[in-house]
Amino acid sequence: MTDLASGRSRLIVPRLGGIYDTLGESAETLLRVVAGLLLVTHGYGKILNPFGAVGMVESLGFYPGVFWSPLLAATEFFGGILIAIGLLTRPAAFAATIVLLVTVYFHGIVRAEGLGGAEKSILWAAITFYFVIRGANRQSVDAKLGRQF
Repeated sequence: MTDLASGRSRLIVPRLGGIYDTLGESAETLLRVVAGLLLVTHGYGKILNPFGAVGMVESLGFYPGVFWSPLLAATEFFGGILIAIGLLTRPAAFAATIVLLVTVYFHGIVRAEGLGGAEKSILWAAITFYFVIRGANRQSVDAKLGRQF
């Protein structure tokens, strides 16, 4: 329910408002850090063998694979680090979102796994897209530098 005069949502249990206000930014930071670190983990194997996905990216129509495979590895690994620490958050999250939308296509269409196969990628794309739009918060390197993209 929204209070029309202030435009703020009225809580069913108003006393929870202080908790939400106190923990909101920390929860957002936790989401960013976890998402970034999981992207790093996912990209770790690819960064160790940056040309290992040449065949896969070419099967999706990305030629030449020797260009796209290392780019995929760098986006996941280094982009994940940038997202986790909150440095150049928007560009890193944008690149990750593009990669994740390709994985939605890969799992959902190419491998014909449908929603069940693509749902994790859809969720990840939604999370990274959130940070494209929102950027990092005060608990980030971007904020410490006083600049965001």
